Amino acid sequence: MDVTERPASYSNHQSLLKSSYLKGILWFILSLIISNFNDLTMKFLGQNLPSIEIIFLRFLFGTLSLIPFMIYFGKSSWKSERPLIHLARGSILFAALSLWCYGLKFVPIATVTVISFTIPLFTLVLAYLFLHENVGWQRLAATILGFIGIIIVLGPTASDFPLMAFVLIGASLMFSVLDIINKKFIVREGMLSMLFYSALITMILSAVPTYFMWQSPTPQQLGILALLGVGANLILFCILKAFAIIEASALSPFRYFELVVSVIFGFLVFGEIPSMITLLGTAVIIPSTFFIARYEYRQGSKNK
Repeated sequence: MDVTERPASYSNHQSLLKSSYLKGILWFILSLIISNFNDLTMKFLGQNLPSIEIIFLRFLFGTLSLIPFMIYFGKSSWKSERPLIHLARGSILFAALSLWCYGLKFVPIATVTVISFTIPLFTLVLAYLFLHENVGWQRLAATILGFIGIIIVLGPTASDFPLMAFVLIGASLMFSVLDIINKKFIVREGMLSMLFYSALITMILSAVPTYFMWQSPTPQQLGILALLGVGANLILFCILKAFAIIEASALSPFRYFELVVSVIFGFLVFGEIPSMITLLGTAVIIPSTFFIARYEYRQGSKNK
């Protein structure tokens, strides 16, 4: 009896694991789509408002949108055993977004997206050093191939803004550090508290410089900023949902999918038609992403 039932039970277990793994990947891809939309929005707002003010109002609305949920779930959602971790996360997020929002003013959105693809390289190294994750040749190969695609896209335009490229790469390093911290503490802290305190601390840190650079936004701009604040929470929510299922290094190569998203948004919003160089780089990035997706899909069910 046991002999005949065991294969069916094992098969069902594998199917559940694969289904869970795919959910993690989809959560992460959703975070990339929302992130790209937020970049477009911040670039639009940055033409008329100071970068620091955009960050302050973004996280003001982000904090306000979370308070009803904090009240609904009660006292437990306000408590945290690691306040210093929340302070560190908020500080890093504030610094990273300050650099990122500043760079958005001067760099084309498609190229900004390309530069953001340095995050997987940083995350791969940091995950190995601090999370002790097993970074196999498959993940390494997919990440390197994706980066080659980035170089193809970025190469012809890099000379136009070398300093801004370094500013954005510095922000990318900070975002990868956040990925590692989020992955490490998602199993130890409540998701709602991680969302709320990162938004609150970032808002507080940006309040003072905003005071000295304040420009009154229009009602339309306030409405857009409110959507931006909700979007910021959704990005982190999706990332935390993904990290609760999959290793950080396994998700890193999927960031390259954002290039496809940015090309689509660029065409729909600005009527931008991707150049042959962009298409060539994308032709390198997409196969590497599908390769690692297939590998992780199979590997996830074997290891668990």
